[in-house]
Amino acid sequence: MKYITIDNAKTTKGESSGYLTGILYLAPANEAKQAGFNVPNACPFASAGCKAACLFTAGRGAFSNVREARIRKSVELMGGKKWNEAPDAPRLEELAADIAALVRKAKLEKKRPAVRLNGTSDYPVENWGLMEMFKSVQFYDYTKDHKKYLDYLEGKLPKNYHLTFSRSENNGDTALDILRAGGQVAVVYKELQNAIDYARKAGVNVIDGDANDLTFKAGAGVLALRAKGKAKKDVSGFVI
Repeated sequence: MKYITIDNAKTTKGESSGYLTGILYLAPANEAKQAGFNVPNACPFASAGCKAACLFTAGRGAFSNVREARIRKSVELMGGKKWNEAPDAPRLEELAADIAALVRKAKLEKKRPAVRLNGTSDYPVENWGLMEMFKSVQFYDYTKDHKKYLDYLEGKLPKNYHLTFSRSENNGDTALDILRAGGQVAVVYKELQNAIDYARKAGVNVIDGDANDLTFKAGAGVLALRAKGKAKKDVSGFVI
């Protein structure tokens, strides 16, 4: 597969639940632009704390060859584009071919296919036409786009697309409002009790977000994620 990655420690945990997951990992925020390429900011809603603690620095993403591959993919898909524009048709066809291959592999393994198009980005991928093309695939992502999440809660996004809102140091009140409205909010924590206390503010449950990556099966509430990579040293408030 050219763009989609299926060999991921966290998504592998979901295989026991009958899902085969593929993730599109691109360079987050302005990483590609800072490397000298004409690529839009992939995470225009990201806070300073989020950028500093990004999963781009955790796990395999910390290795230079992995980072370079993600930048290359960003250049191929989004080079010369604006944030709200879709990749050119040839690139979308290649991405669609990857998803089709994942669907075939899932069928052979008697699993259900799932795809995250924003593994380390926050593009409006719901407008790329892929979800309508693959209606049997469960798409899901995290986002800090408040308006997009409200559209999701109102049922305005594709039916096979699940979203989790991501809390950061500058959108905590918004995140609480989303929780009270029945949404799912990812919270990064240093101590689990901090996530529990945050959930109590909205009167919702806490979900173990590290158990697997199947957010669409977890239900509403606080999706608690332990700090990883540079997030372990966060002092911005991004990590509770």
